[in-house]
Amino acid sequence: MSTTITVEGMTCGHCEQTVEEALREVSGVTDVAVDREAEQASVDGDADVTALVQAVEDAGYTAHA
Repeated sequence: MSTTITVEGMTCGHCEQTVEEALREVSGVTDVAVDREAEQASVDGDADVTALVQAVEDAGYTAHA
């Protein structure tokens, strides 16, 4: 299953990497692709959307499904 969430506040490649790493830590995530220009993160796996949003917010960014 693939889930796309909106991520606001990314301004550089390091931001993308930080968000990607945070999402990869969520249980059930198998793959992540982050695009700061589109303000989106695509996540494959069976992770709970609430957990994904929380992981991004814990990393210091605004997120919503």
